[in-house]
Amino acid sequence: MGFKLNAPMSTDVQSGQVIDLSVELGTSPKGVAQAIADAGADVSPHLLSLWFRLSGQDRAIKAGSYEITPEMSPKTVLNMLARGEQSLRSVTLVEGWTFKQFKQALAKADSLKLTTKGMSDADIMALLGRPNVQAEGRFYPDTYTFSKGSSDIAVMKRALKAMDRHLAEVWAQKSAQMALKSPDDLLILASIVEKETGRASDRPLISAVFHNRLNIGMRLQTDPTVIYGLGDAFDGNLRRTDLRTDTPYNTYTRSGLPPTPIAMPGKASLKAALEPAKSNALYFVAKGDGSSHFSLSLNEHNQAVNKYQRGISK
Repeated sequence: MGFKLNAPMSTDVQSGQVIDLSVELGTSPKGVAQAIADAGADVSPHLLSLWFRLSGQDRAIKAGSYEITPEMSPKTVLNMLARGEQSLRSVTLVEGWTFKQFKQALAKADSLKLTTKGMSDADIMALLGRPNVQAEGRFYPDTYTFSKGSSDIAVMKRALKAMDRHLAEVWAQKSAQMALKSPDDLLILASIVEKETGRASDRPLISAVFHNRLNIGMRLQTDPTVIYGLGDAFDGNLRRTDLRTDTPYNTYTRSGLPPTPIAMPGKASLKAALEPAKSNALYFVAKGDGSSHFSLSLNEHNQAVNKYQRGISK
């Protein structure tokens, strides 16, 4: 047939280099053999197609993106195509990221087709089938694999559906006495818990502080929402004047939850937002080691601020 069953394919590229092979859905075995030759393998498409048919696996070939090296034999290539062993890439979405950071990560992802470049967030959400829904916080932070040539919108759809699933699972466990009235409320509070947490074990206590404040009508007064409301105007230094500048996200000037999430919360923050610790704490301050000190009263809180933030201790 022109080559041995177990012999490597002859190619014009050096050993160790890779030939990218794209097999479209519905491509015939003959078309696959031609695509392999077109991709750079020095092999007869006719003989390769004939061998595919004689092997009995010609109809098992699956669409996708594959990588072929000069060292591979026709048998190895066919087995790879029949098993659908695509060349995959991955992108990781980090808990606490904003939608802007999500898009930046997709833009840097290897071999991912950017179909949403230049589109507004509203247009992207409409394309995803969620018109008039804010993009922030709606995507689940995780590692997503994709084949070479996949689109960014395909990854977005998976992350969107993943957040839908996790949010529904957690919301199903809610109690009737909760201050949160909807899954959207849960998502918003979980995003705040995510941004405020330095140590994972503190999440339920941080959630308790915000639940307690909501229950008594006290403003949340949380810096991450203020920072989010400042947008690009935030230079890394939160000033007193920023805390007094009213925006829809300034929880020092406005009561209740902000209008949307401020980041992508992970599963632990979703659970903590729904299941706060049993605590009457109303305040917390970062201790400088990643953990927080929780206080029941303003006087105790002020003492903690002096100790951990100002280095003043009695």
